Amino acid sequence: MLRIVRRAGSALLRGSSIHGPRPWNSDVQRCLASGLPMNTVVLFVPQQEAWVVERMGRFHRILEPGLNLLVPVLDRIRYVQSLKEIVINVPEQSAVSLDNVSLQIDGVLYLRIMDPYKASYGVEDPEYAVTQLAQTTMRSELGKLSLDKVFRERESLNSNIVEAINQAADDWGIRCLRYEIKDIHVPSKVRDAMQMQVEAERRKRAMVLESEGTRESAINVAEGQKQAQILASEAEKAEQINRAAGEANAILARAKARGEAIHILAEALMQQSGNAAASLTIAEQYVSAFSKLAQESNTILLPANAGDITGMVTQAMGIYGTLTKNMPQKSKAVQLEEGDESAGAEPETDGVRRR
Repeated sequence: MLRIVRRAGSALLRGSSIHGPRPWNSDVQRCLASGLPMNTVVLFVPQQEAWVVERMGRFHRILEPGLNLLVPVLDRIRYVQSLKEIVINVPEQSAVSLDNVSLQIDGVLYLRIMDPYKASYGVEDPEYAVTQLAQTTMRSELGKLSLDKVFRERESLNSNIVEAINQAADDWGIRCLRYEIKDIHVPSKVRDAMQMQVEAERRKRAMVLESEGTRESAINVAEGQKQAQILASEAEKAEQINRAAGEANAILARAKARGEAIHILAEALMQQSGNAAASLTIAEQYVSAFSKLAQESNTILLPANAGDITGMVTQAMGIYGTLTKNMPQKSKAVQLEEGDESAGAEPETDGVRRR
């Protein structure tokens, strides 16, 4: 239909050049030059488009997609707005960061027309207005951040730009969906300094990691030595305890054996010929001791009568007799009890024998 209208318009223009101008030729020329559809009474509006119609120079209505009827001469299609999502390339521009670094930055803007009436009568050129607003907002937001934060907080920077654009573009019937920064170009000297900073940070990190490894190694070695010393001391302690327990048991065993030997010796001495056995034992020990003289040392102390064995034995037996006299004797009550026990035992044997 639009092609037919355009062809008809071009034919009318050619006819007007031959037969002279006509009063409505200006409207046809304006529609053809602007690319707006002409009022052909019956119009078909495509999907996701809004056609703004003026009647006698004033806003009349917005045509919906599908079949629409207009009054000739009175109604005119003034604006055609696309309701699809529009992608606008924001040109590269210069901006200065918080730390006075000049940057070259560009981006992509995604927007959609939400109100065709405001987009038509609220601003002259919506695309140009939004582009300029995006550039000024980008400069303002970049001036709040340092160079390091610009690369680190790109997502928050994009969201701040979108929010600032939506606050201003609400009166234009346009809504900014998102903004994406494409490239950030820094001066070559700043780039070299950033590279040096990155290398220094990496060297610092490597040195810190190496020092931490050395510290952990030293701590592990010290802990190992500490545990080894603790285990060695515990082993030595256990060894000393075991040795002391063994020595104590040996002393007790020796004392017990010596006590039993003394007890047996005392019983033997109490028997008949005990004194003679003791004298013989002392004489043997004296001879044995006399035979070991001068074997371990050159200095020897001898009594005056070293060769008088009989005198030495007599002297030893005298000392033994004196000691036995001083020993406590059994009381008479104990002797009577022992006598009663022996007397009471004899009748039993007599009784057995009599039976």
